[in-house]
Amino acid sequence: MKIAAPKRFLFGAVSAGIRKPGRKDVAVIFSELPCAAAAVFTTNQVKAAPVRLGMKVARRGAARAVVVNSGNANACTGPQGLEDARMTASVAGSALGLPANQVFVCSTGVIGEPLPMDRLVPGVLDAAVKLDANAEDVAQAIMTTDLFPKLVSRRFRVEGKTVTVTGLAKGAGMIAPNMATMLGFILTDAGIAPKALDALFRTAVNQSFNRITVDGDRSTNDTALVMANGASGVVLKRGTDSLRLFGKALSEVAYDLSRLIVKDGEGASKLVEVLVTGASREQDADRVARTVANSLLVKTAVYGQDANWGRIVCAAGYSGVVVREGRMELRINGVPVVSGGLPTGKDKEASRRMRGSEVKVHLELGLGKATARVLTCDLTEKYIEINAEYRT
Repeated sequence: MKIAAPKRFLFGAVSAGIRKPGRKDVAVIFSELPCAAAAVFTTNQVKAAPVRLGMKVARRGAARAVVVNSGNANACTGPQGLEDARMTASVAGSALGLPANQVFVCSTGVIGEPLPMDRLVPGVLDAAVKLDANAEDVAQAIMTTDLFPKLVSRRFRVEGKTVTVTGLAKGAGMIAPNMATMLGFILTDAGIAPKALDALFRTAVNQSFNRITVDGDRSTNDTALVMANGASGVVLKRGTDSLRLFGKALSEVAYDLSRLIVKDGEGASKLVEVLVTGASREQDADRVARTVANSLLVKTAVYGQDANWGRIVCAAGYSGVVVREGRMELRINGVPVVSGGLPTGKDKEASRRMRGSEVKVHLELGLGKATARVLTCDLTEKYIEINAEYRT
């Protein structure tokens, strides 16, 4: 898959034997120009060493490089893990001519094992000298249980100049909102102040990566970041149409990546959109949508192509949000299965429409105008197989 890369961003990926020989597992992303940067991280209180280091880098609002390894999370590794993350940043910085505090370090993989620095360091050095404009190998290198690489791009023009926003991500399991178990990197050649970039990025993340769930688990390593180097010559200023266009492109890239993560959910056969409307507050709509999306009974019903609306209504009822059964309306792939809190008798028609690869659940609460959307997937036997054998 050929994806347009923003100007003056370079990519490198190599096999360092972190986990499986012959598979690319170390990657470097580098901007030839200074960048504004912003990032968000896992809300898990058990944070991996690279996350703790990355939070310090993010506070500066500036960074020019990302170093990623797959196969080892460098989580629950104590002081040595933090020292290894720092060394990784230092090695990459020296190779790229940068101070270490301008390098994000990210890791993904098995928790509780020390990084094999004797293999990682040569891998970082090798990747740093094999840089080109091709992001595809990096997207491959950051995968763990993913079945396919995830890259998307958007372009828009401002006064005859083209701005590119490109994102790549990994994630398939341990996916739950705030944040999903994932690594996500969005790059742009637009010029923008760090504070404005941070605000737009958080908005994009809240409507994408923070509203997906595969299995309700939340990882120790989740990181999403954005870097903007201004190489397009377009400088985005507050209150301008160009800033609005950029915000739209940024949100679309984040949403498309989050959709790909859920589509690639471990063992998943169906992508599920849960849309809740008619709530009193957005927080209420969001909570109901998340509860439905995380229900194992709902997810297994979707896998079985069974329009078991009772499971959906039930989940809304225990979400902790005040709902009124008699006001609920429920559609599954457009088929009304509940009206006024009562069944319509169209279960079989709805079940037939669930045979495809995507299912849309639309629950109207009838209490207000607030809405929320969460993406999830079905739950299959394959999910158990993948996770039972993850470390073997």
